[in-house]
Amino acid sequence: MLFEDFPTELLQHVFRSCSSVADVLSLASTCHRFHKTFASSQRLPILEGAAEAQFGPLNDAVQLVTHNGSQPAHLIRRVPFSLALLKQLMTVGRVARKWEDIYPVKKWKHNFEDRRLLSDPERYRLRRAIYRLWLYDKAFHNRSYPRFSRLHRPVVLERAELLHNWSTAELAEMEDVRQVLREVLQNHVCPSNGTIQRKFHKRFPETEQQLMFNIHLNYPPPPSQFQQHFHTTHQVTSANKYYAKYTPGSHHELGAEGWGDEIPHYYVVQDMLKLDPGQILWLRENAPLKGQVEVFVRRLGEWFEDNGETLGQTLDWVVVERGGSVDELRESVELHELGVIREVV
Repeated sequence: MLFEDFPTELLQHVFRSCSSVADVLSLASTCHRFHKTFASSQRLPILEGAAEAQFGPLNDAVQLVTHNGSQPAHLIRRVPFSLALLKQLMTVGRVARKWEDIYPVKKWKHNFEDRRLLSDPERYRLRRAIYRLWLYDKAFHNRSYPRFSRLHRPVVLERAELLHNWSTAELAEMEDVRQVLREVLQNHVCPSNGTIQRKFHKRFPETEQQLMFNIHLNYPPPPSQFQQHFHTTHQVTSANKYYAKYTPGSHHELGAEGWGDEIPHYYVVQDMLKLDPGQILWLRENAPLKGQVEVFVRRLGEWFEDNGETLGQTLDWVVVERGGSVDELRESVELHELGVIREVV
């Protein structure tokens, strides 16, 4: 029997077995009968199943895309599945999928001989952590929570309410991914003076040129670099990015790309950790120069500067409140007993 002659029930089963939205749409485009089968009353359930397989857990992604300031972040929202919702879920889902490729590189940065691809359960946990970190950023890293309010008990309790939705093991997954976000920020988006000098000498080992740090030439960024939304702006190729960042020139003082020495750089990274995973990914791919990152940050508003992230503090609060040890949790993540990677049983 030919595939296109299968009963409708079997064709629907094949559609439900697709592991991505693109596979569903490609199958539906094969012939008129497949398109008719897909366009039936089962279209939304089929798409929802494919989206779950590709971008799941959808429940956490739904909490992210449906959050707004009209209700507390910790309340679970139930919304009917629709094509409009699917479009939003695919936007954040694609970002989460990109972090699946970045995570192993950063997780096994030093012991790179152990580096490997993530398993399906690990990818699922990573996406879940990305959605939850993003929800926290969206809810609490904004102009409604300025610096002076970060230690107010009602604000701390409000932030903790969201983390109470998740188990300690799930909080460890978030902490694991947060450290990867930190690694990307401090080594790619806003590298320290020491990082700039180390990478420069690695690329040009025979040069005797001395870098001039803390001298800002303040050349304007390329025109219209940030005119569009960060998900749609033209991407910079990897080769051009590193050429621009680590190659000195008459109009480019390499030392000006550094974000300070150890202590000032720490506070810069603390500020930048308020960026959500989508923004960090966009800056990594599209803003190779310090001036471009500064333009992006300035457009967020004055509330962003000198106002470090609060997730680490809130996570510590919740773990201690549960009778646990923050140091032990982070050590378990380091040993792969907790977190996205769980190799020790």
